[in-house]
Amino acid sequence: MKIIIVGASGTMGKYLTEAFKKEHEVITAAKGGCDIPVDITSTESIEKMFQSAGPFDALISTAGPTFVGPWKKLNDTTFRQGVEGKMMGQINLVLIGQHYINPKGSFTLITGALSHDPQKHFANASAANAAVEGFVRAAAIELENGIRINAVSPTVIENSPQYFPYFPGDIPVTMQQLEFGFRKAVFGANTGQVIKPY
Repeated sequence: MKIIIVGASGTMGKYLTEAFKKEHEVITAAKGGCDIPVDITSTESIEKMFQSAGPFDALISTAGPTFVGPWKKLNDTTFRQGVEGKMMGQINLVLIGQHYINPKGSFTLITGALSHDPQKHFANASAANAAVEGFVRAAAIELENGIRINAVSPTVIENSPQYFPYFPGDIPVTMQQLEFGFRKAVFGANTGQVIKPY
């Protein structure tokens, strides 16, 4: 299987790349340091990525820039970081990628527990996550050629301890739990699902 991992330079992306490249052809994409450069806030950049990668069987996104900070710093400009990044960036991966993906392929996007369990400083991420989850449910009933779409929605992950203080009382998701959430999305039969790997 040919899998594109967008956001492959990040904590989740690096782990998933190592896990999946043992079994499949993996093409990594991110702003830098990967097989293909891509800026998901640019539709032109996304189009170039798919043209460079060629036909593929699955796309995994672990990318999604958002604004993290106090409520009083939220405004139209800061809020658009999540709208243009985690929300529209991932949505455009699907809207553009559907023209390059092989029949019966799959898209797996990243959201997070913040969509239903908000924490301080993450209003932007909560809104973006919820929007992406709504898109996944809706896209699943309209995508053609047997193409599936799901989202993986973890809480804070064990390899990102810098975020632990923002998630009091949450048990961090292990990297193996995260991996198996993505495995369920990519290799399973479900579509339109929000998979919680915990």
